[in-house]
Amino acid sequence: MSRRCELTGVGVMTGNNVSHAHNRTRRRFLPNLQKVSFLSEALGKKFSLKVCTKTVRSVEHNGGLDSYLTKTSNTKLTDEAKKIKKQVLKAQDANA
Repeated sequence: MSRRCELTGVGVMTGNNVSHAHNRTRRRFLPNLQKVSFLSEALGKKFSLKVCTKTVRSVEHNGGLDSYLTKTSNTKLTDEAKKIKKQVLKAQDANA
């Protein structure tokens, strides 16, 4: 299992632990991933995704999964998120 957000693609970062004596050892900064189900109002179904907490806050701030995906550019989304976005846009066009 990769430690990567399924919507934004945020992954593991690396850095240094620096001691008081200024010794440096390598370390990993892991993203805070949570398994969350988002409800798509346009499609009428739930998507269970592994996303970081920052992404959960962004989705809630934008008013749900559908509006988050439509407002976010494709360059910032992962391949899975682009597929969901395509389905949502198709469903919204059909309803309009």
